[in-house]
Amino acid sequence: MKRFGVIALAMAAAVHSLPAAAMDADAADKLVRKSKCLTCHAVDKKKDGPSFKESAEKYRGKPEAMDKLTKHVTVPSKVKVDGKEEDHETLKTDDPAAVKNVVEWILSR
Repeated sequence: MKRFGVIALAMAAAVHSLPAAAMDADAADKLVRKSKCLTCHAVDKKKDGPSFKESAEKYRGKPEAMDKLTKHVTVPSKVKVDGKEEDHETLKTDDPAAVKNVVEWILSR
């Protein structure tokens, strides 16, 4: 019976040490393009908006990163572009997993 307990404990530890589902870069890129994010943003160059790399650097190591970026890409808001206030578009999806994937993709830059 003790051996069963040891085996069960080892299996539980192994399951908890498995990595979470990997971010799908292709799906993130596809949704970013569909949502027309690349009109104002680029992966590594500043356009009208900051690059995804710049956003990743801004939030790196901050516990609120996921929440703040998720809100930014899902809740309509205003942003300043060349001194003028404009609407910031949201991701074209209602799928929370797809949103999470895009935010993880941005933060991985």
